[in-house]
Amino acid sequence: MTTTQQQATPFTLTHISLHQFTIDLDKPLPVGKQRIEKRSGLVLSATASNNMLQRQACVEISPLSGLDNQGQTLIGFSRETLAEVAEQLTALLPQLHQQPSDNLLALAEQTPYPSLAFGLSQLHGKLAGKFNGHSITPRTVPLIYRQSGEPLTAVADRVSSLPSSVYAVKVKVAQDSLEDEIKLIHQILAIRPNLKLRLDANRGFSLEQAIEFAACLPLDSIEYIEEPCHNPDDNQDFYHAIAMPWALDETLNDPTYQFELQPGLRALIIKPTLLGSIEKLQHLIETAEEHGVRCILSSSLEASLGIEAISRLAQMMTPDEIPGVDTLGAFSQDLVVSSGKEHSLSLEELTPLISLS
Repeated sequence: MTTTQQQATPFTLTHISLHQFTIDLDKPLPVGKQRIEKRSGLVLSATASNNMLQRQACVEISPLSGLDNQGQTLIGFSRETLAEVAEQLTALLPQLHQQPSDNLLALAEQTPYPSLAFGLSQLHGKLAGKFNGHSITPRTVPLIYRQSGEPLTAVADRVSSLPSSVYAVKVKVAQDSLEDEIKLIHQILAIRPNLKLRLDANRGFSLEQAIEFAACLPLDSIEYIEEPCHNPDDNQDFYHAIAMPWALDETLNDPTYQFELQPGLRALIIKPTLLGSIEKLQHLIETAEEHGVRCILSSSLEASLGIEAISRLAQMMTPDEIPGVDTLGAFSQDLVVSSGKEHSLSLEELTPLISLS
């Protein structure tokens, strides 16, 4: 039997398991204007076999929802909760057991939960060998943000320590007063004048605030600002007033979103966990790039297993763009896949929810 025939022979899901994890963070991570100090999610594992081959794979499914470090519900990201995804998976897995692995794609299209759709389609891709042969080139755009109560000098120290090879950074804005944030931007550029900045406002400004903020910045140093206005309909007026390119992020989370070219739209910041299946991701990228809009894959604060997958997808789908995955530094441990931390949690160390053999 040839390799082509082996690959054409349907794979059957002979073993499936689901585990849950929680990892403490060494420092809070920003979720819009909120902060989280731990990250929870699921790991879905499967073995698929045909007459000649057996393949194993696991994926992270971590909706960006739950509570922040003040006990408040996270707003503006995943609509589904971890409990809802776990409940649906627990019901679906017996239907998948001993069935063709292609059924994963069918269920990915049927589920209303984007994080689950992404996980199921990703698992199918891994079991089909579609992720093989795509090495990951270490590349990242450092994330710069100010911790609560942190002096600007501490942020300056982090900027000063950036490797000389770094040519762009992402900066969280619309978090503090306009005065402090304008100072922060100028301080970063005073230390590293050649840096290009990708600003992320998370819809934190009114139109008037966004214009006032942008008017005080050197436009030549700004690649774009993500979601500058509370009301996304104001983004075009913002661009007409100040000529600063802008990008979409949260807007893409709306299940009814359809790409539309707009004045000033420079990039789509795509979080696969919030968007849905890999097929939906591929379609959005192709449509945007046809209109000259950049597509940058970004994390939803996944652990190392999820970050590895997004990095690999970025290498495959957007090879000319550096993905936004500079969030692992805050994690106290890795998950299944090592990023170099002292400890990486194995499946055996996670909480088992279901196992079918």
